[in-house]
Amino acid sequence: MTSFDPFSSIIALGIKLRSGELSSEDITRVYLDRIRKYDGALRAFVEIFENRALEEAREADANLNAGIDYGPLHGIPYAIKDLYDVAGVPTRAGTDLLSENVPKSDAFIVSHLKALGAVLVGKTHTVQFAYGGVGVNNSLGTPVNPWAEEHHVPGGSSSGSGVAVGAGLVPMALGSDTGGSVRIPASFNSVTGLKTTVGQISRRGVFPLSWTLDSVGPLTRDAADAEAVYRVMAAKDPEDPSMQVFRPLIEEQSDESSDCLAGCRLVFPETVFFENCDSEVEASVLEAGNVFSDLGASIKHGSFDAANAALALNPKGLVIAAEAYYSNRKWVDEYFHELDPVVSHRIIKGRDVTAIEYLDIQNGLTSLRKQAIDFFDATDALLVPTVMIPPATLANCQSSVEAYSKINVSCLRNTAIGNILNLSAVTVPCGFNAQGLPIGLMIYGRPFDELKILNIARAFQTKTRWHLKRPDIALREV
Repeated sequence: MTSFDPFSSIIALGIKLRSGELSSEDITRVYLDRIRKYDGALRAFVEIFENRALEEAREADANLNAGIDYGPLHGIPYAIKDLYDVAGVPTRAGTDLLSENVPKSDAFIVSHLKALGAVLVGKTHTVQFAYGGVGVNNSLGTPVNPWAEEHHVPGGSSSGSGVAVGAGLVPMALGSDTGGSVRIPASFNSVTGLKTTVGQISRRGVFPLSWTLDSVGPLTRDAADAEAVYRVMAAKDPEDPSMQVFRPLIEEQSDESSDCLAGCRLVFPETVFFENCDSEVEASVLEAGNVFSDLGASIKHGSFDAANAALALNPKGLVIAAEAYYSNRKWVDEYFHELDPVVSHRIIKGRDVTAIEYLDIQNGLTSLRKQAIDFFDATDALLVPTVMIPPATLANCQSSVEAYSKINVSCLRNTAIGNILNLSAVTVPCGFNAQGLPIGLMIYGRPFDELKILNIARAFQTKTRWHLKRPDIALREV
């Protein structure tokens, strides 16, 4: 079997596939071997589909040999967060209470990617009901951040997907993002994570948390891969009511990474994003401004009042709390003491949200989101820290419910603003702190501006090497 770098990008693997240097079966076996070798210690996966993966890989190879090429994910292994339905496999959403929740059909995106030749290798761990930004799951296990010897948290709620990509167990994994659940684990595991605009990618067959805020998106090695996956995933699903605002993609992805951002207007917002931010995180994010200046972009510091207004409009995450409780009230009401306490003590608060509180927030969202969109008439993107703190130790998070809650708020603050405003966002690695823990830069754009912010991210990665660094996981072998 031909060897290759397991930290290769999707695009690089695709080139080797099409040249005949590698087969999809070769690639898939290497990743399955790495999962067997390292995942006992990393705990990224909750389920491995070895037979299915090899069968899909052989089918992908047969199609390529017959001259049939379904695009950039053809023959590429990937993983999904355990919120995505796979026919005949439990969708546990982070709890064994849902072990009998076995769907009869695949989620739309899983079915869509299968038709395009992608190879599904397994399901990854998540926070219970996807309700938490830290990545802790005290019931099924918390994945291990590969960048630290001591157990540090992976970020959540797409915890396993972040670790799987960060540790080179797969080149791409899917997550969901309601308050930051793609971007936080991407930042904590030093990979690229894309938060898409609600309505651009189908959520059908993905376990719900908040119908107002839920979005789905990929975690990848770099921004070019994220763009390739986004283009494939952004397919109209007439059976998903959230896609009434879907916008077809017209432009084709360029093979060349832009190293010029002349005319691009970028802003460091002097608002809540930097308040009480860890000093090393802040320094790394601000240093990224020099890279963008060298790329020709104009850099300004200015206000973005919608950010503060977003936090004021949705205090204590009342929209998510109310909708999460409504969606999961059977489990919360009947099995409260069997749930993970870091989730149950938050989700139960949704029961007390009044109709007036909920509707006041929903009505306020319309005008606030318009205010945010108007801001981007004069700005192409915002530059902010993805997470205001570096990854914490698991021991610290588990010391008390109060300690967990404080860390959780610190994880979610900057990312949740984008969900409330329904912005597009991408996080990219931009440095490491003195302890060698990753730091992420978040690029915010207006709704449906995914391709613009991905172009900005790609340009940044032509001039930096943070996304090329990899953790030493040799000691994780079991």
